[in-house]
Amino acid sequence: MIVRKATRVDADAMSAVLVEIFEEWGSDRQSDPEFVTAYYIEHLDNVRCSVISDDEGNVFGFQALKMATDGNMFDLPVGWGIIGTYVSLSSSRKGAGSALFASSLEAARQAGLQNIDATIGKTNTIGQAYYEAMGFRTYRELPSVVGKCFKVLAQIE
Repeated sequence: MIVRKATRVDADAMSAVLVEIFEEWGSDRQSDPEFVTAYYIEHLDNVRCSVISDDEGNVFGFQALKMATDGNMFDLPVGWGIIGTYVSLSSSRKGAGSALFASSLEAARQAGLQNIDATIGKTNTIGQAYYEAMGFRTYRELPSVVGKCFKVLAQIE
């Protein structure tokens, strides 16, 4: 597995990952390549957006880490990290999420982030378990989502 920074060239493959996942969830969330480019790859608040591929370069997942700014959609304090992880269903539980998070954690430390939020749907038990395994802990519950926080600086000591 190879983890690297996402580029515009990856938008189609990242979109395909989202389409697969959103179909499984029964979600109509936006997932086209133009959206992926704007929202994940080139977003102004990006800290890092990484893709993971096989040895032949086939992208099968990605993770986006952004900086929370004033008025962010998750109502987080300014300066927190916001993370989202998407891995092809056929590639889950093979270490891709751990490899992606290692890259994001490095970027979070470089950016001086103290906290990273993962806001996960209450019915997404796989996502919740993944973030728990990475060291995130539940700190808030809203009607349809669970907020999990990773304390970046606590992991350095």
